[in-house]
Order: sequence, then structure tokens, then C-alpha cells
Amino acid sequence: MTVDLDTDIRRVSGVGSVGAAHLQKLGITTVGSLLYHFPRAYEFRGNVKTVASAEDGETAAFILTVTAPPSFAKARSGIMIFKVPAGDGTGACTITFFNQSYIKNTFTAGMSYRFYGKVIRRGKRVELSSPVYEPYSDKLLPLYPVYPATEGFSSVKINRLISSIIDRDDITLPEDLPEEIIKAEDLMSRTEAIRAIHHPSSLEAVSRAKKRLAFEELFLFALNARKNRKGAEHTDRAVMRGCSCDPFKKALGFEPTGAQKRVMNEIYSDLTADGTRPPMRRMVSGDVGSGKTVCAQLGAYVAAENGYQTAVMVPTEILARQHYGDFKKLFSPLGKTVVLLVSELPAKEKNAAYEAISSGECDIVIGTHALITDKVNFKNLGLVVCDEQHRFGVMQRQTLLNKGEGAHMLVMSATPIPRTLALVLFGDLDVSVIDEMPPGRRAVRTAYRDEESRDKIYDFIRSEIKAGRQAYVVCPGIEETEDDGLIPLEALSPDFSAENYGKEVNRRKAAVNYAETLSETVFSDLRVGYLHGKMKGAEKNAVMKAFERGELDILVSTTVIEVGINVPNASVMLVEDADCFGLSQLHQLRGRVGRGKYASYCILMANSPGQTAEARLKIMESENNGYKIAEFDLKQRGPGDFIRENDEKIRQHGALKLKMAGALDDASLLYRAFEWAEKYTKEG
Repeated sequence: MTVDLDTDIRRVSGVGSVGAAHLQKLGITTVGSLLYHFPRAYEFRGNVKTVASAEDGETAAFILTVTAPPSFAKARSGIMIFKVPAGDGTGACTITFFNQSYIKNTFTAGMSYRFYGKVIRRGKRVELSSPVYEPYSDKLLPLYPVYPATEGFSSVKINRLISSIIDRDDITLPEDLPEEIIKAEDLMSRTEAIRAIHHPSSLEAVSRAKKRLAFEELFLFALNARKNRKGAEHTDRAVMRGCSCDPFKKALGFEPTGAQKRVMNEIYSDLTADGTRPPMRRMVSGDVGSGKTVCAQLGAYVAAENGYQTAVMVPTEILARQHYGDFKKLFSPLGKTVVLLVSELPAKEKNAAYEAISSGECDIVIGTHALITDKVNFKNLGLVVCDEQHRFGVMQRQTLLNKGEGAHMLVMSATPIPRTLALVLFGDLDVSVIDEMPPGRRAVRTAYRDEESRDKIYDFIRSEIKAGRQAYVVCPGIEETEDDGLIPLEALSPDFSAENYGKEVNRRKAAVNYAETLSETVFSDLRVGYLHGKMKGAEKNAVMKAFERGELDILVSTTVIEVGINVPNASVMLVEDADCFGLSQLHQLRGRVGRGKYASYCILMANSPGQTAEARLKIMESENNGYKIAEFDLKQRGPGDFIRENDEKIRQHGALKLKMAGALDDASLLYRAFEWAEKYTKEG
């Protein structure tokens, strides 16, 4: 029986209209989107421990035989407590449940079960509190999936729903890869891969499923990107003629680097090319501080000299005002008018901006999402620039482009991506790389430290603040979670070892909790704030402005500060659990300090990260070139980190969500997927 992946989820038994409404919050509307709702992690129930070896606080699996019927008692609070005595030959264990009366009839003395939960050890007494359980058999799977869930539809319920579809032996999913590719690349069938990712029989099965599903995503993504590129070849363009750029170069007041000159020449050639060419679609990738903005300013100058307007769209008001000041300083002496348009402007200033844009009085407008509202009408828009472009959806970018006829587009990214990888992932864009830093930029001194150095690190941060500086503290999470024992999908491979995975992985610092701890204990005399992506926009802006004004000494944050934040007075950054981050992401974060005249420092804290992770962190100590770091990361860990960290910007060009490709650890697989797509695009 072939599964119809387009079947409405409401037609699946056990869902109904109420369940469908809950699932829609997870993006699940069809059977296909349900089956492609992959586990975020797994409980490794195959890591079976003995009672004698159980450690207090650890989460593990146990094969235990129930030794007597459950007993129960009522506590003073009214809670019913059920206790099940069990053991495994190495010791006895009490299984405790609360307010679950059915437990009385669930367990049979003499039968064995697999229990999975958190250990409580008091001397020789061992207890499992409210563990999950299942009758023991040699067919039990070692890995149990844990799904992104929502209120009204738990992970367990999602698992049951998926099981109701894929557990039938006669089920087949329609194949979406050519048979030629499946054989040549030694890939699982689509049906095998979906079964294995949801209910894996082994670590090898997970690895093969990841390979198949990642390849599928990348191949379909590449096909789509190639089609987009072909479609763009038939688009009219805003025609611009060559002009003298000498006044612009003189106004700069400095000599651009060789890399900047190369990229500026590429942009100039694109804009002034023959009128039969499609409009420019170019991405400029450059390290933090490499000078991407100057290249965009050259494009804006050429457009203005040809009578066209330029729109520069940025993700935050802070960055918009920063760019507005820079552009106005450069272009006003050249006789060009620069206007700011952000949602926070007073109505009178907004209306004046609308008028300047529609009348053509404005040559360059710098703005946020306010640029794509219906009230903005350009007289002659010829160039669109998107800075930190991954922060914009593809439709937002297209809406701005549509405000002009044949407008050119330049997008800028501060994430260093190896050129070979960028050419593949951004296949519908021409890629320019600024791989050279301007002279005189102060390098950030970076050090990798472990827990033993914590007190010294705190003392150093305090000394910097005492000297008038400010500090960032970066955490991998927002709040502490109950993810003890969970293994992320991307961490699993055939050589995975639960013992070596590290208990510390479940005790990561979380921004909100850590900020409270620091403000109440270590830095109780200092001003500590926190910032994370789930805060409302007004809250985030208020915190950032307070930090910029020097009203906060320490900002504890997630990676939300990774781009677009410029506080020259911040001289030190402490990254907690640094082994949680990709190297390129660490490099981006590090770029938030060293932006002023003060010596700046980045401290990477990781406790027993493992030999491989330690080698990666030490690269950060010795290397400041983002592209060299990215090349190292690509060779050592594959393209998964780049895809995860840049997923938003990547899928804008392919219009497909890359769910599994972020777990990819084989760069050659990505390149082969794109080679196959190239072949099928030409043949199609």
C-alpha cells in the first residue's frame, strides 16, 4: 500500500479537528509533514546499567525483574504513592509512581521490564522516580525518539501517530529520488529511511537514514535553486551605464583592501553590464569588520549616478541608525540625499521620508522592515541591499524588489563560509568573498579555559569592568530544560558512545538562570542584564540600548547578539559551554568585542569537552581569520554546522526547509547531491 503523503492530517485516526489544530502549530498539516517531523533527539535506552553501578542523578536504562506486587500509601498531602520492588541480581531498586492508580494492575511479580529514568541513590538504596517502562524483550529498540511537541500533542502522542502509519509491513512511500541516484550513492529507500529515523534498530540505521534524508533534501533544494536561477535569466533589468567613481573613492578617505577592490569591481561590472543581461543577484560574504558595507556603498553610488534609488534593508533599528550615520557622512558631500525609515520614527518624520522616496528627492533610503509597507513607493528603485540578509524571509526581500522595475539585488552576510561551499549552497546567486581584513584592526585575544579557571575568569571580568569596560556572557540555551539523557539527532553516528558523550552535556548554562545566579552571587554589586531571542522586540531593544548607554555592566545572552550589535566599550566576552557551538558561530560571537580602541578578550569555557572538541577550541586561540576557521570546521565536522547556522538564509534561495541536512557530517555528500541536481537540470 502506497502512502498518500498529501492526505489531510485530520483524516488520520486519532487526530480530529482539535488535534489537527494543535499539530498545525508544529507545521504538520498532512501525512507527509507528519512523517517528516523528525525526532529532535533520542533517549538511549540501549545503555543498560546495573543497579550496583547506578550513580545518583544520572539518567539510564535498567532491565529489572519485579519481585513483589506494588504497594501503595496515601501521603498527608493527599498524593497516592505507589512503590514497585524490583532488582537485577546486582541489587534491589524501588520504582516509585505518584497518583497513578493503574500501577496496581500494571506490573506482575516475576516479569522483567525495561525502565528508563533518573536515579536517586541514598547509600545502598536505589530508587527510580516515575520512569518510563515497557515489558522486556530482545526486540526492544535501543533508541526512543523525542519529538518537538506542543501543548495538546505530546512527543509520546506524536510517536504513536507516526507508528500507526509506518509500522505496517505493507506500507510504501512514493520515491522522490531517481533509481539511478539511489543505486549510485548506495542510499536507503525513502520508506526504509523514514522508518529508521523514527524507530531505529541501531546506530548504523540512524546514520544511513540521516545520509539518505539529507541527500534527498539537498538534491531537491539544488534542483529548485537551479530552476530559480534559470527563471532569473529572463528578467528585465534596470539599465545602468558606466560612470567615474573617482569622487566616491576620494570621499572614502582611505584605500580599500585588495579584496574590497575586487568585490567592488564585480559589483560595478554587474550593474553596468549589457542591458540584455539579467539584473545583478550577488551575495557578498565577508568576515566581521572586513568592509562589506563599503562595497554596498559603491553600488549605491553607481545607482545614484544613473538616476536610480537604492534601498538598504537591515533587521534592526539599531543597525539602521548606525548605517544611516555612515551613509550620510559619506554621501552628503557628494550631493546625494540619504533618508532613514524605521517604525519608531515620529509620524511627521515618517511622512517626510515617504514623500522624499516617492518624489525621487531621496537617493538612498536606509530602513528596517518599514521599507516593505504599502506606504513606501519609490520613484525609481534600481538597487536593493539586504544587510544580515538571513534575518529576512524570501518574500520580504522579494516585496522590496518588486517596488522597482528590474531592480538589482546585493545581499551581505557576515558568516564566513568556504567559497566552494557558498557556491553550492547559494547556487542562484553570484558569490563575492572579502577574505582580507583592513590594516590596523585589533585582533581579539582568545583563550580556552576549563572549570578550574572560573574564579580567575570572574576576577578578570571584574577588573575590566572596574576599568570602565563592559562584558558579554554567552550561553547556549535560554532556560534550563529537562533534557537530561537526551542525545541530539546530529550527535548520533555508528561510533557513538553513550559513556563518552559526557554527563556535563546535560548541565549547560542557560541565559536566564545564569544571569540570575551571577547577579545574586558573583557580581551582586554590578549591573547584570540578560537577552534572548524569545523576548519581545521592545524588550530586546530596551536591553540593548541600556547596554549601549553603559547602564549595564554585564549582558548575559544567547546567540541573539551574534550579528548587528556594535558596542565599542565591550572588551571581554565569556562563552560558556563553548563546545556546544560551531567554530564559525564562535567566530561570529567573538566579533562583538574588539570593535573599539581597547584591548579585547574572548574566553571560551568548556569542561572536559573531549579530545576533538578541545582541538577545535584551540584553533580559536591561534586563528582570527574567519575563512581559515571555516575551512578547518568544514574538513573536520562536515557542512552540518554551516547548514544549521545558516539554514534561514540558505533555504531562502532554495525555498525548502533543510531539516536533516544540518546533521550532515560528510561534505562530499553535499557536493554530489548538487552535481546530480546539475545533471538533471540540464537533462530536464
